[in-house]
Amino acid sequence: MSLSGGVDTQWRDPAQRAPDRGEAASELAARLPRLTARAHEIAASVVYGLHGRRRAGVGETFWQYRPFASGEPAARIDWRRSARGDYLYVREREWEAAQNYFLWMDCSSSMSFSSSLAPEDKLSRALTLGLALADVLVRGGERVAALGLTPPVSARNVVDQLASALHANAEVAARQELPPEAGLGSRAKIVMISDFLSPPEELAARLKAYAAVGASGALLMVIDPSEETLPFDGETLFLDTDGGEPFHAGDARQLQRAYAERYAAHKHAIAEAARGAGFCFLQHHTDRPAAEGALALAMGLQDVEALR
Repeated sequence: MSLSGGVDTQWRDPAQRAPDRGEAASELAARLPRLTARAHEIAASVVYGLHGRRRAGVGETFWQYRPFASGEPAARIDWRRSARGDYLYVREREWEAAQNYFLWMDCSSSMSFSSSLAPEDKLSRALTLGLALADVLVRGGERVAALGLTPPVSARNVVDQLASALHANAEVAARQELPPEAGLGSRAKIVMISDFLSPPEELAARLKAYAAVGASGALLMVIDPSEETLPFDGETLFLDTDGGEPFHAGDARQLQRAYAERYAAHKHAIAEAARGAGFCFLQHHTDRPAAEGALALAMGLQDVEALR
């Protein structure tokens, strides 16, 4: 995209990348050390236990004592604790049924777009948020996988494992504009982080296939601020990040209203595709703090779980 109206843009040219099959992997490898470090920092800033297993259930790990409620079976009373006072108490254990979470972070060409209105491109932000969420989930006792790339794990080094899998499969990931078809167990949770610039009907079909096997989850739409408002002025040349024909605008300002309406309609269609399949739809703008997006994802997943 040309530089116009005081807004600069950057993107990765797929035509330049095509002759070298290893260039996408090298580019992703160069990003990952910095992004994994940021992911750990962001995960640490998200309130521990926000989406964790800290809830009463069947397990072996002690959680808390609570007062005995009238009508409960007497066998649930912890007599040793109750003998120390005038009230009866129940010993609750922590829920230990870990969930499987499958993360998909869009690495296609359109994700490399950025404008001077944001500190980084959409790809860097999506990878940071996905890796941070993986760390938060594992800290909460869940198992996490990269959708279509790795099995679910609960290892403390999950961020490094997912980063390594993305690096090893960078060429495949760079060609996927939709989350891949993958074998999922019942009640699996799927988290998709993308700009979702693919046709809404294709995404809707993929989400319905996930829902048909009992999966649910969340979509986080990553948006550069310039993508909503088209803040360009004067003669502008728009380049296709997927290598298509460029579009020459005589005066970009004249397109702003129609463009904003079309983008809003597209976003609404993505949101409806998500909700129609029982998925939570969220938005994150790249000029906002990354920790804000990670927290929104964790809370959104908590709401999805509460509805099931």
